[in-house]
This record gives sequence, structure tokens and C-alpha cells, in this order.
Amino acid sequence: MNIFTQKKQYLSLIVSLSAILLSGCNSGSSDKKTVIEYPGYTYIEKLGGEATAVNASHSGHGFSTPMPTLNADELEKHLAGDANFETAFTTAPNSEHPELDGVGPVFNNQDCNSCHQRDGRPSTITIPEGKNRVLLGSSAGIFLRMSIDDGECAEPSIDNNYCKNEGVPGFGDQLFHRGVLRARAEWDAAEDALPFIGQANVYLAYEYSTVNYADGSSVELKKPVFTIERPYDVTAENRLDSAILQADVRYSPRNGMPVFGLGLLELIAEADILALADENDADSDGISGRPNWVFDAIKARDNGPLPVSLGRFGWKANTPSVRTQSLGALRGDMGITNPLFPDESIANTALHESYLARTGYVDTGADENGEPEADQAFSDEVVFYAETLAVPGRRNINDESVVAGAVLFEQINCTGCHQPDFTTLTGDVKLGGVDAPDTLKGQHIYPFTDMLLHDLGESLADNRRDFTANGNEWKTRPLWGIGLTKTVNPAAGFLHDGRADNIEEAILWHGGEAQQSTDDFMALTPIDRQSLIDFVMSL
Repeated sequence: MNIFTQKKQYLSLIVSLSAILLSGCNSGSSDKKTVIEYPGYTYIEKLGGEATAVNASHSGHGFSTPMPTLNADELEKHLAGDANFETAFTTAPNSEHPELDGVGPVFNNQDCNSCHQRDGRPSTITIPEGKNRVLLGSSAGIFLRMSIDDGECAEPSIDNNYCKNEGVPGFGDQLFHRGVLRARAEWDAAEDALPFIGQANVYLAYEYSTVNYADGSSVELKKPVFTIERPYDVTAENRLDSAILQADVRYSPRNGMPVFGLGLLELIAEADILALADENDADSDGISGRPNWVFDAIKARDNGPLPVSLGRFGWKANTPSVRTQSLGALRGDMGITNPLFPDESIANTALHESYLARTGYVDTGADENGEPEADQAFSDEVVFYAETLAVPGRRNINDESVVAGAVLFEQINCTGCHQPDFTTLTGDVKLGGVDAPDTLKGQHIYPFTDMLLHDLGESLADNRRDFTANGNEWKTRPLWGIGLTKTVNPAAGFLHDGRADNIEEAILWHGGEAQQSTDDFMALTPIDRQSLIDFVMSL
């Protein structure tokens, strides 16, 4: 039995139920009276326990509020991290502001906020009228992961490098579509110069499809399609001899995701997450969540005997802690080296060596004192900021449609993956190797995620392994705060590549283990579909 089965509140309410809730129990009587069993989370407002910011729950800055339980010293550190999060780095060298230099020389964005706008999701890219595609540039909060296809890796070990993905030679495991001035040798004198292109030109287009409901209504869906042209290791456009254009290279889009409540998620006990795993579907419910075991850079740095941990963060649970996620993005997305990741993301590649030789810049990932570009204090502060952003409180919890939607959410088994609640650890516990603040401990939280991988079907598949996650699997996204997404950023999208414009579209993309729930959602009446959406939007 699921050890996290919700304690139910049994409240009597005389109502007329829709056909799906009657489930055949005297459904011929349209005015049948019954007693509804309400899920225990129906009226919960503080999804993050005492780490919830209730007063920010209707604001465009609803994801950007510090946890209300931080003490004075913690709040000061959080606010310092907030400033670091918004710091826009510049090309090295910057003699006037050396603390800001070091971006790139190839990168995806120059500050954290560009991929996590107002600490939420980035804007979905639109195609200008009259165009069929757009070149990714400075406004893109999305990028491509990449690796060589080397088959499955079920058991991390020293023999398989702990299932770490093999990057593309000369490029790495992330495609950097932006570059500093003169990052590319061919742009020095080219007539068609695009001086701020990185490793390649990356274009985005959309494919469209339509989903039809039995009631005659329909929804148009879009899917991003990426095209890679003119990579730096060839000189002629569209030639196919580049290392990243080979048949064994796998790509996966990655959209920035919200950064609030992360410290709470890291303090969920590993045993509690693993107790929800059902890799072989022993209970025959069609859902078989499993953990992703990933390389842990902190354990490796500290010479741990086995540098592998439970993956918790990222679209495929490919990082084990907020620290590795944050500092990995600092070095990966922006090219800013730091104490945990002190080497440039493209160190020892032909592109980097060429850039250094042509410009004469000493941009090797170290500052004038030989230290990483982001020092320990900067790194600690930005990590603490991400760990201690408050969860926004719920809205409209007494609305009739929201309350009805909570029942439907359980009825069609959305909770099979979106596990409602956990209680965070207490005692002497650490976050990324550092003592956890007391404000995160012992909180009863409602993130609506099981933190596990699930096969979501071919329509969402990226066909790229990520540590032990296969090409069809994705980590269950937390639903807390999701209803504020468009309030924080009206142009934001949902799912790993921003393809869904709203909650309904996101549900319709779910296949695989979620297919039955999707089918049940489609079988609901329009009113009931809206009620379920209203409930999700209240979170």
C-alpha cells in the first residue's frame, strides 16, 4: 500500500454528480444524491508548510518571495543571492568590473533570470508573421542537451563512468547557441557575419496537430522542432561532416523551470521517494515510477566511495541537489566557472583554443588571481537563494469548481504520479554537503510530485538517455505554484520544451503511463474538464 495515502476528510454534501463520478452506480437517476469523499488536500492553502508565502499568491512576483521563516542573517544571505541571480556577466576581460567578466565564450544566457524569468518559466518563442522558423538568440530561455547514443545504462558503476552521458567530441553535452564577440573564427571577416553565434546556428519551428473531444470541441497542439546549421567545425553552411550532425548524436530541448521550493524538495527523505517506486508495476495500475541514479559532483569532489546519488532536479531528475543544479547551470548555461565546476564548459576544444589564440584574451575560466570566475561567496549565496524561495499559497480554494476538481483529480488518478504530500527531514541534515537551514526542516509540504521517472509516451519522448533515465522518461513535475505561471510571465509555456500554452494542452500531451488518465480527462464533460483544470490552477 502507498505509505503516503492521504488521510481523507469525509464531508457530506448533497449534489448531483456527473456520469464519470457516478461510475455506474444508479447513474440512470440524474438527481441521485450521494456523499462525496474529499481528498485531504482539497482545502490546504500552505503548500510549502510554514515556508509558504501566502501574501504573494496573487502577485506577478509570486515566485520571488523569500521564505517567511528566514532569520535576519538568512534573509541577508537570500537577498545577496537574489542580486547574484540577476547578475548579467560580461565578456572577459572587463577591467572596470572584473567581478562581472567571464561569460562564455559560448553560452546560452548571461544571467540566471533569462531562463527563469521572475524565478518561473521563460517566455515561449513565437515565430514572426511571414516566417516559418526563428534563430535562437538572446531572448531564448531554451537550449539543447546533447550526447552520443551509447545505449541503456541501468546500473551506475565505475566501469560505465556512473552512467554519465558521453558528450559530443569538440562540443560537450550542451549546445551553446550564443557566443561572445569573435567566438567564431569564420565571423572575423565574413560578409554574412552573425558575430554573436556560438557553436552553431539553432533554428526553431513548430509542427501543429489537433486533438478532438467526443463533444465536438478541439484543441490545437504545437511541437517545437529544432534545426542545427553551420556548426563551428565546418566552414560551409549545411555540410553534414560536423561532429554534432552525426546519426549517433541525440538532442533534447530544455526549458528553464521555476526555482522556488527547491530546498524543501531536497529535504524529502530518500526512503520516502523510493517507497513510491514501482518499477515493475507490481500493483498493476499501469504506473511504474522509478528513480534516476546520477553522478554526484559533490561526492566526487569529497572523494566519496561511490559518487552517485538519487536524482531530484532537472526535467529527467539528472542532478541530485540544488547546489549541483545551480552551479552546474552557472558554468554550463553561462560559462561562469565556480568552485564546484572550475573548468570552462568548452575547455580544450578547438573552438576555445582558436578563440584564445585569435583574441589574445586570457579567458580560461580563472580570474586574475587564478580563482574561478564566481567565488565561493557568490556561489553559496545564489544556491541559498534557490533553496529558500517560498512556495506561493493556493488561491480560490473554496470555489465550487476547484473543490469539484480536487475530487476529479483523484478520480482519474492524477495522483498516481503527482503524489500530493511529504514531510521534510529533521535533525542534522545537509543540502548539497552544507548544513540545511532549520526553516526547511519538518515541514508538511504538498508539491504534487513523486520525484520519480515515468514513461510519458512517444509524443513527449526525446529519445535521449540521461544517466539511467531512458528517452521516454521524465520526472514528475511539482504542481505547486503552477496556477501562477501566467501571472508571473504571461508568455510562459509548459512541459520541457514549452510546447503547451496552458494546463489543458499539457494534460493532452501526456501518454504512456499517463495515457489512461488523459483518456479519462478527455471523457469528462466540458464542465468537469474545466473543474479539474481549475483545481490544478488553484495550486
